[in-house]
Amino acid sequence: MIVKLVEVYENAARHKNQRGDARPTFCLREIFVNPQHVVCLRSESEVKRLLEIGNLPEGLDARQEFTKLHLNRGQVGMDVTVVGAPAIVEQKLSSADNKVIKG
Repeated sequence: MIVKLVEVYENAARHKNQRGDARPTFCLREIFVNPQHVVCLRSESEVKRLLEIGNLPEGLDARQEFTKLHLNRGQVGMDVTVVGAPAIVEQKLSSADNKVIKG
C-alpha cells in the first residue's frame, strides 16, 4: 500500500533579501511512499526553525511539526522531510501497512 505525504523540499531558485544575500526557497509537494521502505523516522528541528524565521511557504501553521524519513534504496538510503509530527506520520504509515490488497 502506498501512502501520500507532503514533502518540504528546497527549490533550485534562490531569492535575494534586502542585504543582497541569496537565500534558499522551500516548497511543498505531494509524494507517495511505500511504508515497507521506511527505515527510520525522526523529528526534524531544522525545518521547524526555517518555519519560525519565515523561510517556508505561507499558510503553514507556526505550530506545525516535521518528520525526516529515511528510505531504503538498496545500497544507499534517501532522506525526505515531510509535514507532520513523527507519531502522526508513523500512524499513517502503519495503518497503510495493515490494509489487505484484494487480488
